[in-house]
Amino acid sequence: MNFFAELKNLFLSPFKFKSYPSAFPRMRLGPDDNLDNALMMQFFTWDTKHSEMSWWKHFEAEIPMLAKMGVTQVWLPPPNKASQKEGRGYDAYDLWDLGEFHQKGTVGTRWGTREELLLACSFAKQHGVDILIDAVLNHKLGADEVETFLAVPCNPNNRLKEEGHAREIQGWTKFNYTARAGKYSDFRWNQDHFTGLDWDHKTRTHGIYRITGPGHKGWSKHVDSELGNYDYLLGIDIDFRHPDVREDMLNWGPWVLETTGASGFRLDAIKHTDQRFLLEFLKTARSRTDMPRMFSVAEYWSGDLKRILPWIRAFEGETAFFDVPLHMNFYQASRKRARYDLRTIFNDTIVKIKPNDAVTFVDNHELIITTHQVEGQTLESWVDIHFKIQAYALILLRPGGHPCVFYGDLYPNTECYHEATARNLKLLAEARKLWAYGLCKDYFLEPNCIGFVRTGDARHQGCVVLVSNRTDVRSSDNFVHSLRMNVGPENAGSAYRSYMTQGGRVEVDKDGWGIFTCFPEAVQVWVREADDQVV
Repeated sequence: MNFFAELKNLFLSPFKFKSYPSAFPRMRLGPDDNLDNALMMQFFTWDTKHSEMSWWKHFEAEIPMLAKMGVTQVWLPPPNKASQKEGRGYDAYDLWDLGEFHQKGTVGTRWGTREELLLACSFAKQHGVDILIDAVLNHKLGADEVETFLAVPCNPNNRLKEEGHAREIQGWTKFNYTARAGKYSDFRWNQDHFTGLDWDHKTRTHGIYRITGPGHKGWSKHVDSELGNYDYLLGIDIDFRHPDVREDMLNWGPWVLETTGASGFRLDAIKHTDQRFLLEFLKTARSRTDMPRMFSVAEYWSGDLKRILPWIRAFEGETAFFDVPLHMNFYQASRKRARYDLRTIFNDTIVKIKPNDAVTFVDNHELIITTHQVEGQTLESWVDIHFKIQAYALILLRPGGHPCVFYGDLYPNTECYHEATARNLKLLAEARKLWAYGLCKDYFLEPNCIGFVRTGDARHQGCVVLVSNRTDVRSSDNFVHSLRMNVGPENAGSAYRSYMTQGGRVEVDKDGWGIFTCFPEAVQVWVREADDQVV
């Protein structure tokens, strides 16, 4: 099906609308009594550790500030026991161990103990901040014992193509969980519960091996078609068709939500995970916890909107999706700088086509790991500081989508921190909380400077925003962009002040028009002078 036929199915068919509702209208984006804009935050980077306390204690200490900034949801790192003492949790060993049992050389996880996690989650709830659990369901690592079984090597570039006959290999596939001793779950994993792995311990050989033999059904057919079949990602790949696997996983979802008091999930690596199982997982967690408005967002890493749209439909509004195509537009804009036409920044993005299914973001933890292999290539699409604040302004101050702020852009860290970015990001978050409401009128008139007006609502006055990527001017030229925009007759005769920098003032005429300015390669937000007292 071509792209235009895809859009026709999405927008012109009433049946499609009825069958595939959007995610956000049925989801909780923050506490019900919150009347301000919702905002998600990813509270970790890849290498983050606190020098004086556990990560969960650090999070607990920051909760009052996050709530004041307008954060209504926090996406935490995977809380489960990892295969290594310092593992981030994406190397999932035991989902049922939240830092309670002495496994893999430690009681606590990289992030802290179970008790610290639960205290932080409870404190967040008291401050009106929801918790999202990072669910790593696709694979396991760190098995306790080796097993011998039959497997066939597959072409790494086409997993449907076998490279030889089935042979006897040894794989780390047996998980005993002796220290946990059956608490919470008595399920023990073995080779029957997996589809493939990447290491033959018998010959000490790396490869992609599909497990064969009685009971094995091959790769799942309900995964992405990249590389022929993208069921296998890393570690020991889980077979969600096995009834015991399904039972354990479907029990874990409600358990972890009820244990932590979390309001939903971030789903890791869904293009590799059986689509039908994930849909059942979400529906089961929603029903068993009596959380009809449970939140979920899925990571399907692709900059190609055409590949993502069928997945959005398949999940029937049970999960939102990170807007990777928008992130890739931000990345291209940061590379091309003034050569990028800002009027096209939302082209071919989820937020433009399906705004109520898009979690918008600028960067995340994976994008700063230039040596971390994901899906066969490094994720080297970090948005440069020359365009970072412009990108944040476009997701934080416009309607459509649900924005996610990245810890690495806000807090000092050794991976990606930039002081000016952090300072301006705090200002934009405050502007979102105070003024970014109402209808949006776009003034996308110039390739290097675009503007928009938020009209406000019954509780908020609205604002004017300009975004520039122009670089071909010198500071001695004193050049500023000027856009004539209408703020509505209700603001006729008023004056607006500049918010990102001090000293700017715009007089609005009797018909609501004003000439608003912005420095090159910068963002400017304008608010009514009458709103000074709320800042």
